[in-house]
Amino acid sequence: MARKKVKTSDALKILHQRYYQGDPRRIAELEKARVSAEVARKIYDLRTKAGLTQKQLAELVGTSHSVISRLEDDDYTRHSLDMLHRIAAALNQRVEVRFRPAKSA
Repeated sequence: MARKKVKTSDALKILHQRYYQGDPRRIAELEKARVSAEVARKIYDLRTKAGLTQKQLAELVGTSHSVISRLEDDDYTRHSLDMLHRIAAALNQRVEVRFRPAKSA
């Protein structure tokens, strides 16, 4: 007996099915973008929680305001571990890297 295909109105599910499902390359690109956005948000959250402007954080880190601005941009994908350590030290934090099993698509 054939299973009836259930329709969905969930936009995220529809987009995933249409553009990502079954395409490991696109799924990897999506995951990379998610990680970059998460790093950017974390830097922003820590900086604002510390009550610092981008310029003030840049001075503490020894870089320019534009570098901090780029690092807080969701689309920026060139975060370096060295720079993350410098930012963490300026904000009295530490960087923690974890590896987790990949989710099956």
